[in-house]
Amino acid sequence: MLFDLHQVASLIQAELRGDGSFFPSALSLDTRTLQPGECFVALRAGRDGHSFAARAVEQGAACLLVDHFLNLPVPQLIVPDTLAALQSWGQARLKAVRPHAVFGVTGSVGKTSTKDLLAAATGGWKTPGNRNNTLGMPQALAIMPVGEPAAVLEMGMSTAGEIRRLTEIAPPDFGVITLVGTSHMENFPDGQQGIARAKGELIAGLRGGGAWAYLATDPWCRWISEQPWAAHGLAVPVGDEEDFGWKDIESMGPRGVRFNFRAPEYDLPIELKLRGAHQVRNASLAAAVALLAGFDRDEVASGLGSVEPEAGRGRLHPMAGGGWLLDESYNASSDSILACAESLLELKGGEPMAVLGCIRELGQNAERIHREVGEGLHALGFERVWIYGDFASAMAGGFGAGACPFPDFDSLRDDPAGLGAIPDGSRILVKGSRYWTSEQAVAWLLDHKGAE
Repeated sequence: MLFDLHQVASLIQAELRGDGSFFPSALSLDTRTLQPGECFVALRAGRDGHSFAARAVEQGAACLLVDHFLNLPVPQLIVPDTLAALQSWGQARLKAVRPHAVFGVTGSVGKTSTKDLLAAATGGWKTPGNRNNTLGMPQALAIMPVGEPAAVLEMGMSTAGEIRRLTEIAPPDFGVITLVGTSHMENFPDGQQGIARAKGELIAGLRGGGAWAYLATDPWCRWISEQPWAAHGLAVPVGDEEDFGWKDIESMGPRGVRFNFRAPEYDLPIELKLRGAHQVRNASLAAAVALLAGFDRDEVASGLGSVEPEAGRGRLHPMAGGGWLLDESYNASSDSILACAESLLELKGGEPMAVLGCIRELGQNAERIHREVGEGLHALGFERVWIYGDFASAMAGGFGAGACPFPDFDSLRDDPAGLGAIPDGSRILVKGSRYWTSEQAVAWLLDHKGAE
C-alpha cells in the first residue's frame, strides 16, 4: 500500500490543502513524462517547476508538491523546499518498507549492469533506468513496493558530496564499487584521488557492520579500503588469489559467456546472457555481495543468468553479410570503450570496427585520454574506427592509419567515408557519451546495413 496524502504530509512536515485520502501512483518531475494519477513535484532548478503546474494538472496530475499554494483544483502539499521534501518522501518510504538488505552500487563504469545483475541475483527491487541521482533515486523510492527481499540502489555522481547525500536518504547495508575511473574528471582538481574519495562516500555511508565488494586489481578501491572513514565496513576484494573470484571463462559467442564463480568453499557455475570479461567481473561483484548478504547461492546463479542485454547496454544485432552490431551506445568512458571492444572480439565474423562518440567531462586530460583510447583500440587489433566529436582527432591520432575523425554525427552520416563506408559482414561496436547520442549511429546502421 502506498502512502496517502495525509501520511505524506505528516512524514515530510507539509501543509496539506485539499483531500488527503488520495494515494498518488508515482511522483513526476517532468510534465513531458507525467502520467494521470501522479503527484507533480514543482522543483526550482534551471526552470521553476511551479510555472508548469497548471500544465501538469491538465495532463492528469492528481496532486502537487509545491512551495506555495497555487490556484489549481487538486490537493497540494506545501513545503518550504520541494527538493528537500522529495528526498524526505523517498527516505520515509524506504524506512517504512525497508527489506532485509539494501545495496548501494556505484562506479565509473558498469554500475547499471551491476545493479541489474545484483537485483536479479537477490530477487530484489531496483531503482529503474538511470534514476541514480539526488532527484531520481528518491523519486523512485517514494513508491517502492512492500515485501521485497532486497533493494538495489544505483548511486551516481558528477561532483563530491552527491553520493554522501544519497546514503543519507538511503543508508545501504552493503555496497559495490565497480571501478574508480576517469569519468567527470574535470570536476576533480585532484584527479582520480578526488573521484575515489567521492565514490568512497558510499562506503562511508554504510550502516555499521556492512560489507562492500570491489575488484582487487583496482588500486583506488584498495585506497578507499585503507581510509579511516571506511574502517567500519568489511572490504571484500574480488579477483585472483582472493576468497571470491572467477575462473574458466568461456565465450558462448552471441549467447553470452560462462564461467565459474569462486567462493571460499565452493565454485558456482554461471552462464550469463551478457557478453565480455567485463560482465564476468560485474557479475562476480554482484555474486560476492549477494552471498555475503545471505542469499541462496543457487538462486544467485539463476538470477545472474536471467539478465538480458538492454538497448544501448550490450544488445547484439545481426547485420548483413554475417556481421554483428554491438550496441553499447548509452554512455562511454575510456575503460568501458576498451572493455566493450574486447568483448566484440569474442564474436565470430568479419573485421572488427568501432563507431565512437567522444568522451565528456575529462577537463585538461581529454586529449591524452582520447589518444590513449585510440592506442588501446589499435593494440587490441582493430584496423578501422570512425570517431566523431570534439576530440575525434586526438583519438584518431592515437589509433593511427585507419581512423576516420568527424566533427559531428551529421558529418559521420553524410560523408562518403563515413558510416556508409563500413563494409557488410563487419563486427561493429557503437559507443559514445550521452552528449553525442550515438544511438543515432545504431539506428542508421540497422536501417541501412542490418540483416533482413
